[in-house]
Amino acid sequence: MKIVQKIKNLWSPSAQEHEADPYFLFGVGALLVIGLVMLSSASAVVSYAKYGNTYHFFFRQLVAVVLGIGLFFIFYRIDYRLWRRYALSALIFSILLLVLVFIPGLRAEHGSARSWIIIFGQSLQPSELVKLSFLIYLATWLEAKRGQLQNAASGIIPFLSSLVIIVLLMMAQPDLGTLFIILCSAFAAFFVAGGKFSHIILTIFLGASALALLFYASSSYQNDRFRCYQDPAYDLQEECYQINQSLIAVGSGGWFGRGLGQSRQKFMYLPEVWGDSIFPIIAEEIGFVFSVLLIVLYIFVFLRGLKIAQHAPDIYGSALATGIIAWLAVQTFLNIGGMLNLIPMTGVPLPFASAGGSSIISTLMAIGILANISKHSKHSKHERH
Repeated sequence: MKIVQKIKNLWSPSAQEHEADPYFLFGVGALLVIGLVMLSSASAVVSYAKYGNTYHFFFRQLVAVVLGIGLFFIFYRIDYRLWRRYALSALIFSILLLVLVFIPGLRAEHGSARSWIIIFGQSLQPSELVKLSFLIYLATWLEAKRGQLQNAASGIIPFLSSLVIIVLLMMAQPDLGTLFIILCSAFAAFFVAGGKFSHIILTIFLGASALALLFYASSSYQNDRFRCYQDPAYDLQEECYQINQSLIAVGSGGWFGRGLGQSRQKFMYLPEVWGDSIFPIIAEEIGFVFSVLLIVLYIFVFLRGLKIAQHAPDIYGSALATGIIAWLAVQTFLNIGGMLNLIPMTGVPLPFASAGGSSIISTLMAIGILANISKHSKHSKHERH
């Protein structure tokens, strides 16, 4: 009984707080459960082929989810304003994490990307943690600069200066998908904190133009992904193989799918079915109708998150909450959009579904902070619901 009471006290708000948005938490919980079920199905064949255990990827993800839920409760209970004290430490931590991937003996390479490190035999993707740690620094800086962000000299210029090191380190890995997510979340936080919209548009235009020139002059795999986006038949057996197999999986699902566990593409046809390619397997097994409902659930969670940001009691909370939701929303769009060939493939995981301990742990820590901000929102329980 004492253990039950302690768990209840951990979840219950203090006298100065109210309950976190239950709809937001329910939506996140539903995505977690659906993600685990679909990962178990999507990864079963490759798990057995590689490790002789049908549930290898599922059990690894389950351990990460349990650890992430534990961290969620910790972050949920800690007043989100406390993290302001560690803003500079968060920035330094972000930079150090990104530097680690260049240290021989620590780094692990997958293809041409150097985005992972090995610690005690376990792989860790530092950039997943940077998504949160850099946002904590940025939200603190934006609050300190409130009222000055409309001026270029005290707003957009120092804001971009704080991004330079992160951008350079991410491009050197290279991990352009995660870099795009970090940039989008940073600009979203900058805007809600009072940044000038015209400065943001000009910066995005100049950045996109520079990136387009870089890709045009490059012969790297990113350039090949753009060519596959424009013409999936460009190289059916090599560079465009994954997107073609993805489209086959999505198309063969029909309206209501082949049935849970009945995917054919997961039988070593579609690469990375446990990672960034999990959505095509989901679409193949549950079909168009239920895939759309899943996307609606994602959108519902993001909208509830934006509502938390809207009613945050201060600029810091609003900027931090907006940045987190922008991160998750953009990452979801990049993953699903890439798998459907609506945009070039980026290789980022689908939040709450793709296997990846670093990703799910950092996501649940961020959700814990969002839930804590929700507990301090300015609206009453009746108004929030």
